[in-house]
Amino acid sequence: ANAGLVLDPASHIVTLDEKRIELSQREFVLLQVLMEHMNKVLPRPRLEEALYGWGEDIESNALEVHVHHLRKKLGDNWIRTVRGVGYIIEKRKE
Repeated sequence: ANAGLVLDPASHIVTLDEKRIELSQREFVLLQVLMEHMNKVLPRPRLEEALYGWGEDIESNALEVHVHHLRKKLGDNWIRTVRGVGYIIEKRKE
């Protein structure tokens, strides 16, 4: 697991360095999907599908907005943008 960042799907609690972080439902889902695929770049459509399911209209920048909120809450160094592709969370070197 990444040092400091812990996500518990059962209780829907996220902690960073043992401090609880309040996330919206969609922020939680986004973080969970990224953490479940640690070290893999997840393309935008894949993330949007996880967030919104099929057939829901998505604002074109909705994903960016959620990522932006996550970065404000977690710090900038967790989620990396891969330009033109999507987003990734990489395993920390201890």
